[in-house]
Amino acid sequence: MPVRITVDIGGTCTDLVVSGVGDQITVGKALTTFDTPEGGLWEALSDAARQLELAPEELLAQTELFVYSTTRATNAILEGTTSRTALLVTEGFRDLLVRKEGGRLRPYDFATPFPKPYIPRHLTFEVPERIAATGAVVRPLTEPAADAVVAQIARAGVEAVAIALVWSIVNPEHEELLAHRIQAGLPEIAVSVSHRLNPVIREFRRASSVSLDASLKPLMQRHLKAIEDWLRSVGYHGRLVAATSLGGVLFFEDIIERPIYLAKSGPALAPMAGLAYSAAEVGPDVKDGHDIVVCDTGGTSFDVSLVRGGRPVVTRETWLGETHTGHLTGLASLDVRSVGAGGGSIARIAAGGLLQVGPRSAGSDPGPACYGLGGVEPTVTDAAAVLGYLDAESFLGGRVRLNIAAAHDAVGKLGEQIGLNPTRTAAAILTVAGERMADAIREITINQGVDPREAVIVAGGGAAGMTIVPIIEAIGCSRVLIPPTAGALSAAGAHFSDVLREFTRSYPTTSAAFDHAGVLAAKRELDARARAFGDRLDGTGVIGFEWDYVVEARYAEQIWDLEVPFDDELLNAPDVERQLRSAFDAEHHRIFTVSDPTETVEFLAWKIRARGILHHPDIVAAPPTRPAPGRRRAAVFDDHTVDTPVLDRGDLTPGQSTAGPLLVQLATTTIVVPPRWTLQISDRGSFILSKENS
Repeated sequence: MPVRITVDIGGTCTDLVVSGVGDQITVGKALTTFDTPEGGLWEALSDAARQLELAPEELLAQTELFVYSTTRATNAILEGTTSRTALLVTEGFRDLLVRKEGGRLRPYDFATPFPKPYIPRHLTFEVPERIAATGAVVRPLTEPAADAVVAQIARAGVEAVAIALVWSIVNPEHEELLAHRIQAGLPEIAVSVSHRLNPVIREFRRASSVSLDASLKPLMQRHLKAIEDWLRSVGYHGRLVAATSLGGVLFFEDIIERPIYLAKSGPALAPMAGLAYSAAEVGPDVKDGHDIVVCDTGGTSFDVSLVRGGRPVVTRETWLGETHTGHLTGLASLDVRSVGAGGGSIARIAAGGLLQVGPRSAGSDPGPACYGLGGVEPTVTDAAAVLGYLDAESFLGGRVRLNIAAAHDAVGKLGEQIGLNPTRTAAAILTVAGERMADAIREITINQGVDPREAVIVAGGGAAGMTIVPIIEAIGCSRVLIPPTAGALSAAGAHFSDVLREFTRSYPTTSAAFDHAGVLAAKRELDARARAFGDRLDGTGVIGFEWDYVVEARYAEQIWDLEVPFDDELLNAPDVERQLRSAFDAEHHRIFTVSDPTETVEFLAWKIRARGILHHPDIVAAPPTRPAPGRRRAAVFDDHTVDTPVLDRGDLTPGQSTAGPLLVQLATTTIVVPPRWTLQISDRGSFILSKENS
């Protein structure tokens, strides 16, 4: 099997996973080095190579595919460190980004100021042109007018330009003219064009996505080029791909042209791992018979996603930052809900005297107080250390020695503000963090008609083992699966992902007046684009090719679009409009528990997801291990200090149940099994936690 390396550079740790060297999947982990990410990457690579008894250079020389994932794009957007960017809009539409979509989560909060637009108004330039909804040119864009706009851009001193003109998705003539003039006159400036990137009807969403994409181009093109140059310099000669927010990968040359696909790409890989391990441990029918909830607890955030019918749920409601006030990507991506509550999340006393955990994180520099790297504020990891859950000598496989006394000091100072001792303060920190994480699970399950108690819960991430039990107890669940690669769940998910690209064609029609011929023509266009993409994959290690078709639809004049799958047989049926609207009614009823078969359905955008299938590793039986000498450690459960057994993988016999309280100490995570819970290990090395008498 081809050797694949995947890396996920997170806010606290850099996770690296190797498959194809032997039967097992190998995990390497290191603290992230932000200024020079290749430092943490090399340390994680060295950790994995050491386990495989290879030099890092030898491991790279054997590798055929390297999957890269980073939070750099997301962080740059949230922190406002992207490139200075101009936005070109149709005359009269200068406030497209200013007004957003008008929503707000707290309608009676009048103290919070209205958010600023992603691209400021003084860098938004109006273009004297107009295209009608029919595609007819209402006001032509002349070449002198286009050149005058280019002159304005030159004076603005920007690095990138986003172009989002009204109805360019029907007639792109004016957008193409502007892009050509900018590239001819200002070749050093990066350009993103809305009808190429995101051809959807909604103007704000198209403008938002193209603005984000343009602003990322200079930054991410430099970053990806630097990563590629570094990998080549240390001996890697295989293919380079990057993870995308749709749960797949794209080659570097493609992602450089569309860097917005990198936003929230890391969390989108965890569902792929959750699906693979659920199928291996529960059975392949889990893809059809069970919903899967995937929880990924990292250093800076808790990410939760949902798999239904064997496919991760896709959404266009991906906001970077808070919904409505943050920045909307406007593109299809896996539905991953994130809260700022992870291992490095900082606990503090908020206004009103309430304990708050996150969203601010200590990251890896200075990190939690127990890292001993200069951090002094208490974090979730410090709380776990105070409660006795972490071993000072074995963190990151023994490469980092924890300062437990520093954790006690940091947590204790916080406790003095609320009148609690360090132990009770630590327990309170984990409780508050757990409630925020449980809320994220409720949002993606209960709010969408899914009962989490009937789903398979998969947990991963470096901090998952010490937080997951109280989280799932809070939502009424009694069983959780923790894969053997849990400490690097997102990076592991990249081993079960494929080359994935979505193509969209806006072609509005309705169930009342269905334009069958126009829809078939739109599908033929999509097929041609997908075939051209597939032709490019020859010789890249792709072993197969699949297409999935969906249409975005809604009840007439509503704003919430739902995806309805279709195929050639349905589209060629004589009653295609009836079958499509019935499928939409069923999907609407599944999510919202209500449908209206008498209402007209609007079919807006037709899409094809082209998937180039890559080799996926088999999840095989775990190798035999030797029990370690019996160890015990004082740990706190239910406000009582308990002399607790400390086990490792070798102390557990597959199929045998071990009752809590106990601690399972692994190289990349620690699993906390509280009283009234039991632990089993499967033949494949997964840990299954179950509540007693459930």
